[in-house]
Amino acid sequence: MSKLFTSLVFLILSSTLFAQFPGARMGGGTANMNVGHFYGKIVDSKTNKGIEGVTVQISGNRFDTVAKKMVQAILNTQITRANGDFSFENLPVFGDFKLKFSALGYAALEKTVSFGIKMPARGEAGAAGGGMQQMAGMTDKDLGNFKMEPDATDLGNVTVTSTAKPQFEMGIDRKIFNVDKNLVSAGQTATEIMKNIPALNVDVDGNVTLRNAAPTIFIDGRPTTVTLDQLPADIIERVELITNPSAKFDASGGNAGILNIVLKKNKKTGYNGGIRTGVDSRGRINLGGDINIRQNKVNAFLSANFNQRKSISNNYTDRTNLFSTPSNVKTTGKGVNEGYFGFFRGGFDFLVDNRNTISLAANYNKGQFDNVNTQRVDSTVQNNFTSYNQIQNNSRSNFENFGTQLSYKHNFARNGENISADLNFNSSKNDNNAYTGTSTFKADNSVKFPALLQQTTGSGTNKFYTLQTDYENPLSDDSKLELGARAAFRDFGNTSNQFRYDYGTSKYTLVPAISNRYKFNDQVFAAYATYSFKVKKFSYQLGLRAESSNYTGTLLKTTGADSSQFKVDFPLSLFPSAFITYKMTDKEDLQLNYSRRVNRPNFFQLMPFPDYSDPQNINIGNAGLKPEFTNSFEVSYNNAYKRGANFLVTAFFKYSTNLITRYSYTGKNELNPTDTTPVFYNSYINADNSITYGLELSNKMPVTKWWDLTLSANLFSAKINATIPGQNINNDARVSWFAKMNSSFKITKTLSIQFSGDYQAKTVLPPGGGGGGRGGGGGGMMWGGGMQGTAQGYNLPRYGFDLAIRKEWTWKNGKSGALTLSMNDIFRTQLFESYSESNLFTQTSQRRRDPQVLRLNFNFRFGKFDATLFKRKNTKADQGGGMDMIQQ
Repeated sequence: MSKLFTSLVFLILSSTLFAQFPGARMGGGTANMNVGHFYGKIVDSKTNKGIEGVTVQISGNRFDTVAKKMVQAILNTQITRANGDFSFENLPVFGDFKLKFSALGYAALEKTVSFGIKMPARGEAGAAGGGMQQMAGMTDKDLGNFKMEPDATDLGNVTVTSTAKPQFEMGIDRKIFNVDKNLVSAGQTATEIMKNIPALNVDVDGNVTLRNAAPTIFIDGRPTTVTLDQLPADIIERVELITNPSAKFDASGGNAGILNIVLKKNKKTGYNGGIRTGVDSRGRINLGGDINIRQNKVNAFLSANFNQRKSISNNYTDRTNLFSTPSNVKTTGKGVNEGYFGFFRGGFDFLVDNRNTISLAANYNKGQFDNVNTQRVDSTVQNNFTSYNQIQNNSRSNFENFGTQLSYKHNFARNGENISADLNFNSSKNDNNAYTGTSTFKADNSVKFPALLQQTTGSGTNKFYTLQTDYENPLSDDSKLELGARAAFRDFGNTSNQFRYDYGTSKYTLVPAISNRYKFNDQVFAAYATYSFKVKKFSYQLGLRAESSNYTGTLLKTTGADSSQFKVDFPLSLFPSAFITYKMTDKEDLQLNYSRRVNRPNFFQLMPFPDYSDPQNINIGNAGLKPEFTNSFEVSYNNAYKRGANFLVTAFFKYSTNLITRYSYTGKNELNPTDTTPVFYNSYINADNSITYGLELSNKMPVTKWWDLTLSANLFSAKINATIPGQNINNDARVSWFAKMNSSFKITKTLSIQFSGDYQAKTVLPPGGGGGGRGGGGGGMMWGGGMQGTAQGYNLPRYGFDLAIRKEWTWKNGKSGALTLSMNDIFRTQLFESYSESNLFTQTSQRRRDPQVLRLNFNFRFGKFDATLFKRKNTKADQGGGMDMIQQ
């Protein structure tokens, strides 16, 4: 029975590797995956200099098609280069290999190496253990330096373990979700992918929250100016949730963690690529393509995507203002937003030699959207219907983003020791032009006032520079030291001009009081150190980060008046982190972690000058705000209780001091002193403290051989204690929860179905006043995280389901295709309803967006897994350097 189980595991691992590397060769019914890569260097034992002209021979098992069995054979022979480098590619990943080195003047040397896959015990296969993602790349192995002398030091056997990517993985400081096979998000944006991540919540506007707060958005481990709705879902490989970031990451971000989006980047030798296209039931198309070429020392990649989108939303709001003379306002509206965006990405990796790589990557995206919004606003004063407004808003917005990264990485001879440095630059600019017409009518439908015609023009720029260096040193098999430094600079500018139509001159005239121009500059400097080590079944990671920043904001006048400037210097602060993991059994882990983080106030929270852009909701900042500090604790239990299954439960607790809290009060309308109607003023203050805690549960299980089911539930609560002028806010802690389900059915070998759904119970409104992601993260280094709100309220229960069906084809020439048919909110049940209240108002609202949109997408893949492709000379000595130098 054990032999049968071992054979089954062997075949499963082989088939998953074959799916990941479709060009790999199969032989004689036994999977022999030719995707392995050994490389290293031959040096003189006395001078440590590379030796040129050494003959390197590798032998191993090869399937004999005549004898129908595995036989020992010479697989390849090379001559080392001038610097002593050698490299063998397209090797089987199973079995042992022998390396023989010979050269004039040196004693012969022989070493044994292997890509030895350890057959897991029953229940281990597919487990979401902490090392899965790292193990997936270990088929590329740096063997280090081999010293040639009569008494050469025996480096012993080098073992490589390889496995296919599971849907979910758990690392020491993050949860990893491999989403490249997600069906329901095909042809859409990153926002739709986030709806299927267990711990994330996405509202009707596409704002993403993690543990009821806005996370910081990273792309490929670095900050970005690209928003989630500008990023095609088809180019995303995985999503990493770093719920409690260690000292390696920015301390900024407040209550939420980091959402890191890793884009696809193929590194297979030869060439490969794909094209994709799709259309939805509203006649909007999406197109995309990618190509990757790797030959010798160069890996080049290029991808392009074009997406059209038409979004339709309906909304209803009922608000009661609790003034001395109570009034009620009901708003009914419909919005249609349509447009397009293109996303282009390209770059290359240049392998200088086996241990040095230079990489350059860049992305560019541009888009335009037109929005038509109509509203009717009914006003009631003391239960008497007095008037109503008809509002028509037409707007056009354009955006453009550019980002680039220049990286260098050096691998030392010791396996795992490396140093890297990179320079990142991201910039974005946008402009918009909107016309709004407001007609006011009496209860008898007669005109009450002449129509108010307004025009708004605006533009903004954002430039983000990041310099970072990291050093990693495995001090021993059980310990590792990591060091790093980082500097980040951001320049942000924005202009908003408000015009009103003058019936006397028949022209739009500027209204300076409700127009604004501002800019700010933010600088953050940091350094960190982490030390990881193991003691028996315990793994530890201890870290410390030092960080300081300064902030300069300028409010530029729209007329000839002088500008107003303020500057804030935040002193050096220390941010410790600690992670402790206990390996209970081969299938069970228990982890405890802690970190300290900071949430610095942003421009609007600090700006001490009134912003009259919305005359009925005037904003004014507080230059005396202090940073908000949060201490976060987590306890996680992970159990891979059977093959292909995983159960994860995490409890978290956060305590914040000097909470940056938004509050409202009423005052006179300074724009129109003769108007006695009070208006709302919004400002910010440091609250006393807040407490957030919760529980996350996730269970992935194979119900049958053809049905995989993932269930997750999130429970959370928050309590704010704040003393505010005229108010004493002590929000009662209420437990809220939401759940998600994802079912994958393998009907046949080439036909699959994905059925997913989510349910949100009655949920308290996010203390951050909304989510992030659609607008670029909603928090983080410059923006200081989401603001806290003193209005109490809740979201009403809601639920919805998505469905997708995929048919796949594979042809003998290595090409493959897939056709996907999907529909979101198939039962039209996703209605977002909320209730909020304060001592100034009560409000209920309803919104629905894009129900039952049908999408059809086709994806075609091609390629040739051939190391000798494009080579002018078919010589094995020409093979390139180490693949693990190429970023994924």
